[in-house]
Amino acid sequence: MARPGSSAAPLLLLLAAVAAALLAAAAASPAPSDFVRRSCRATQYPSVCEQSLASYGGSPPPRSPRELARAALSVSADRALAASAYVGRLCGSGHKKGAARKGGAPSSSAAGPVRDCLENLADSVGHLRDAAQEMGGAGMSRAGTPAFKWHLSNVQTWCSAALTDENTCLDGLSSLAVDAGTRAAIRGKVVEVAQVTSNALALVNKVGPGY
Repeated sequence: MARPGSSAAPLLLLLAAVAAALLAAAAASPAPSDFVRRSCRATQYPSVCEQSLASYGGSPPPRSPRELARAALSVSADRALAASAYVGRLCGSGHKKGAARKGGAPSSSAAGPVRDCLENLADSVGHLRDAAQEMGGAGMSRAGTPAFKWHLSNVQTWCSAALTDENTCLDGLSSLAVDAGTRAAIRGKVVEVAQVTSNALALVNKVGPGY
């Protein structure tokens, strides 16, 4: 006959193991630095900014407005590329009759707007990569010089163009030809990209003398 309370021991051990696993996961999750948190306050989506930059895998972590802006541009390019791949899978999954629309292939009438969105995302990836490369170039090393201002202007132009591409994609999805399931599936991905791109542009605008 089991002693009273003995059956609770395995449960307590299990709970202890779960708690330890949760603590370990929390410790492993990157937390934004004070510098990142302060910088993200200047963006339109601060929580998105902190989360995306906390997961940035660059080494060493960004410690200046220029390094942070470059990291944000790189993150935006990666997110745009992932969204582009997702929309590409939708386009390439075929247009089978009777296919499920929710998260499945777009209907033939929706194919045009979806492909246009895919092209816009591809352009966005290119612009963001160009901006990140420019931000890391030697021409940005001396703030306040004519060369610095010229390179910074290029970065701002490319980042703005990327944001325009993303918003153009979203506008195209409002077409009546795009069914609600396809629209929701793509919109969720692209809105996230537009938010991180908007944040990246805000951080780019903080690069320069006085910051």
